[in-house]
Parts: sequence; structure tokens; C-alpha cells
Amino acid sequence: MAENENKNTKVALTYLLGFLTGIYFLLTEKKSELVRFHAMQSTITFGGLFVISVVLGWIPFLGFFLANLVSLAGFVLWLLLIWKTYKGEDYRLPYVGKLAEKQLLKLKSKG
Repeated sequence: MAENENKNTKVALTYLLGFLTGIYFLLTEKKSELVRFHAMQSTITFGGLFVISVVLGWIPFLGFFLANLVSLAGFVLWLLLIWKTYKGEDYRLPYVGKLAEKQLLKLKSKG
């Protein structure tokens, strides 16, 4: 039981600091495909949301509002992903999940 809880904690940690912990676990995790998947999903999701927020922030007036809206949605998504993975659910986002799988296969074929 403790090993399963440890794995769930490790998977949830891939989301802790968004794309930063995603990248960290992509570079350091060599054994668990589940951890690597969620690290890639975290990197793509929160890296993308970060870029979108920055770009929107450059748009006068409306951009500030939209960037904050994206940040709020990202925060809710962050909480959801941490909660579901910590509880042991292998939660895959609709578009990003498939993209993460493809990117992992590319990394695997190169390595």
C-alpha cells in the first residue's frame, strides 16, 4: 500500500510547480511511465498556459482581463490534476493527453 501511495504522491508532484516540476520529472524519472506521462502533460499544459498568459498580457486593456482569466482557469486545472493524481486516478486531459503520449514516444525512440 505504501508503494502505491508513494507513486501517487510522485505523480501529483509532477504538477506542483507547473511546467517546472514537469520538466524536472521528465529529466530525472527513468522507471515509471505513469510519472513520465504526467510530467509531460504538466509541461505541455502549464507551459502552454504560461505562454498564453504572457502573450495576452501584452494586449492593451482586454489582454489583462483575459490573461487573468487564463490564470484562474489554470489554477483550477492545477488543483484538479493534483487532486485526481494524488487519489490514484490516471487523469488525461482531452487534447493534451494524446499530445503528451506522442511526445513521450518521440523521446523514447530517440533515447
